[in-house]
Amino acid sequence: MATDLGELLVPYMPTIRVPRTGDRVFKSECAFSYDSPESEGGLYVCMNTFLGFGREHVERHYHKTGQSVYMHLKRHVKEVRRVTRLFSNLELNRDFNGVDYEYEDEAKLVIFPDHFEIPLPNIEELPALVSEIVTIACDAVLNASSPYKKQEADTWEEEIQVSKHARSLRQQENGVRIPPSGWKCAKCEMRENLWLNLTDGSVLCGKWFFDGSGGNGHALEHYKETNFPLAVKLDTITPDGADIYSFDEEEAVLDPHISEHLLHFGIDMLQMQRVYNDVQPCVSDWEVIQESSLKLKPVYGSGYTGIKNLANSCYLSTTMQVLFSIPEFQRAYVGNLQRIFDYSPLDPTQDFSTQMWVFLSWNVIIMLNLSCFFILYNCNQQRGISPKMFKALVSKGHPEFSSDRQQDAHEFFLHLINLVERNSSGSENPGDVFRFLVEERVQCCQTQKVRYTQRVDYLMQLPVPLEAASNREELIAYESKRKEAEENMRPPPEPVRARIPFTACLQAFTEPENVPDFWSSALQAKSAGVKTSRFASFPEYMVMQIKKFTFGVDWVPKKLDVSVDVPDFLDLNRLRATGLQTGEAELPDLTPPIVIPEDTRAPEIDESSVMQLAEMGFPLEACRKAVYYTGNMGAEMAFNWIINNNLERALDWIFTHPDCEDESEAMSDTADTEPNNNSFSNANAHSDSSLSPDQDLSSPRVRDGPGRYELFAFISHMGSSTMSGHYVCHIKKEGRWLIYNDHKVCLSERPPKDLGYMYFYRRLSSC
Repeated sequence: MATDLGELLVPYMPTIRVPRTGDRVFKSECAFSYDSPESEGGLYVCMNTFLGFGREHVERHYHKTGQSVYMHLKRHVKEVRRVTRLFSNLELNRDFNGVDYEYEDEAKLVIFPDHFEIPLPNIEELPALVSEIVTIACDAVLNASSPYKKQEADTWEEEIQVSKHARSLRQQENGVRIPPSGWKCAKCEMRENLWLNLTDGSVLCGKWFFDGSGGNGHALEHYKETNFPLAVKLDTITPDGADIYSFDEEEAVLDPHISEHLLHFGIDMLQMQRVYNDVQPCVSDWEVIQESSLKLKPVYGSGYTGIKNLANSCYLSTTMQVLFSIPEFQRAYVGNLQRIFDYSPLDPTQDFSTQMWVFLSWNVIIMLNLSCFFILYNCNQQRGISPKMFKALVSKGHPEFSSDRQQDAHEFFLHLINLVERNSSGSENPGDVFRFLVEERVQCCQTQKVRYTQRVDYLMQLPVPLEAASNREELIAYESKRKEAEENMRPPPEPVRARIPFTACLQAFTEPENVPDFWSSALQAKSAGVKTSRFASFPEYMVMQIKKFTFGVDWVPKKLDVSVDVPDFLDLNRLRATGLQTGEAELPDLTPPIVIPEDTRAPEIDESSVMQLAEMGFPLEACRKAVYYTGNMGAEMAFNWIINNNLERALDWIFTHPDCEDESEAMSDTADTEPNNNSFSNANAHSDSSLSPDQDLSSPRVRDGPGRYELFAFISHMGSSTMSGHYVCHIKKEGRWLIYNDHKVCLSERPPKDLGYMYFYRRLSSC
């Protein structure tokens, strides 16, 4: 019999591989579902690709690839004190009815398509040559570490070392003091991904990220010009440290003297620590938002799947729960299983659309199966799914989301929408339901002339005007008592939460704002300018963020403790853009001269080279920039400059905009004459978001309609900072509110709508 089995294996021996360094072995979950060795059908690991498949999917993989040999892993759960074996597809423990359980693992090789089985203990009986090779391969698979270990080792916490420049860093006595907010790159209009050079205090933008966010690389350019080696990311500074990068060592580093180096520029980390220690935790927030004082009823079934928390991953879970409750996302990713399987790449773990499908569709299917278990056996435990594969993919290459630190749900939402768009070429883009146009009206205060422009956005940000609090007297009294208690070293009084009318937030959103460094094309010089923003279109789904997070004057990141009476029904029609009005004179359509700090003269630019590049499909201003920075050395040199600065982004722009010409200023950091409006998300500050005022709004990418909405979900944050705390979400389904708190899903008794952070509205069908 052993000889016969050996003969069966011989034709497939060339396909049996031993995992090498760098190979990822998926022996704990299916690439197309959340099946595992504990599932009823177990898990099949391909002995060539090391991908895992549930019983339903292994046949498809065999027919698609021709790979025939799989290791079948099955974990049985056995009851210790009773004869009956219970529920082999679930991990049970002694807390369930007071019964103890133990695991029994089983492994065997299976040869498709005839399902010949070879238990691993029997491999030694095979012919020597076959036995030796197969045993080595099987042992390597069984002993392989988690496929996510490598990514975990790539996080800064694991590899970070003290910089060789930390002790000897010399800082310039130039009087630079960094404010706690209002930062902008010294060489462009970037207001995110900003880095503070620890030698001279320059604030400059970082590099592009793979997802299209990031900056224009001016921090690196500054290092090449000055050799000033260390920089700190501005929005990461906390009492515990900050993200520091060494341009010379080309890696993230530690700086044991970071508090001294930051204090040189007016950032007092020790003061931040004292303030953090004095902050009273608002316990009521945790209780009210999680409804922990109420006995909530768990729910099970389709659409009610919980998601396990993978080390501060609640920002991801809550965002995905809301997105997957939207029909457009369901249609885009739950479609035909066979089509998803047929068109997925050889490694589906690295395919965004496949993993979105897995996350959305299989959590529903698994929960349907588990619901039968809960009903039949009256088990009050909720397990949820564990989306390790999905998190590893969507966070790949991102310095924040790839870490185990808590993150901002608002930033992750924009990051995911970016990924959805990048992976929707040639198919429906469900992210378009959030897409809308913003009309920006800028007026030169001296000439009164105006300019109207439009850009794409996905999220509306509402400021919080604390001065409009309806309980101002109560707040003043509390502050007086707090100071008195502090002076007399007594316990502080019970905190008082500011109650802000939603109408006040909306009014603050519509107020004109000053435009710093405004360049007036009418005067051809800098002048005072004001800007107002309105909706040129309204999306199917309006996402609204309450801007609760800010920095104090002492550089302490803080969260505004406010209650906002957010309405169930929202009418934004009065904020509809009107375009150029009768009697208004337009600013001339001129571009400000490109200059460098040391030279105020307008540069000479070879326009013929610019046009050659523009004909290739690159944005006009990006072409001008490339020609300028290559010293008018010709179109070829300028082309290489664009490619070398960001190959992926350049190619991505060309392939996703084959018919567009000069509509984007995505790669230019010199053409913007005014900064982005803080009242919107700026999700497309570096994408093809600039549109002419007369552009056709009937494009399928813009689903314009009435601006009346109904609230259907909101995400809430508990804690003092986006870098800590916890997120939950509430979603309204079938006329009832539910709370999604990691793996637990329950009916909500008192949805805390006034304490939310992000709100999701859907357009009313009849207006």
